[in-house]
Amino acid sequence: MTEQNGALGEHGQEPSRRDFIYIAATGAAAIGAGLAIWPFIDQMNPAADTLALGSIRVDVSTVTDGTEITVMWRGGPVFIRHRTQAMIDEARAVPLGDLPDEASRNLNAGMENASAADENRVLRPEYLIVKGNCTHLGCVPLGIGADTGDYDGWYCPCHGSHYDASARIRRGPAPENLPVPDYYFESETTVKIGLSPDEASQSGWVAS
Repeated sequence: MTEQNGALGEHGQEPSRRDFIYIAATGAAAIGAGLAIWPFIDQMNPAADTLALGSIRVDVSTVTDGTEITVMWRGGPVFIRHRTQAMIDEARAVPLGDLPDEASRNLNAGMENASAADENRVLRPEYLIVKGNCTHLGCVPLGIGADTGDYDGWYCPCHGSHYDASARIRRGPAPENLPVPDYYFESETTVKIGLSPDEASQSGWVAS
């Protein structure tokens, strides 16, 4: 009988006390190893000074009326357009019901649930600042000086997405408006893109 019970335990059909101790010890070792390496994993999270490197400052005084520039931020393009009054009026005359995407796509604090009204996509009416990758497949749309599409904004020739003067999708396969990055004006002519939590809380964005 003793030999039979031993055989059952050895083949795992009836776990013995030794099997239980082995399983418990293995589990405890795994938990201990996880706790031991957690500080090293936590160190991989970006520190505040590292996040600060993800910010850029842009002097917009050289961007004249009716022109735009492209800057690089966090590995991707950002469009900065100095809009004329006619561009602003055109963007604000569009009924929300005409937009395929009625969300602001504004990444600034307090703007997440705002509508796509032009007022919710700019901090100052004359300056439109948006990320420059098409929301379809990530291509970089053309703008002033190349092809502004059918809505005086941007045009992505890869698959035919048209954005308007507020960088909202109007026609084509792109599902969303070009997103507005977190930014604010440090001065009359300097824009900071990529904000700390303290800066974000004082950026001046208010949903209309």
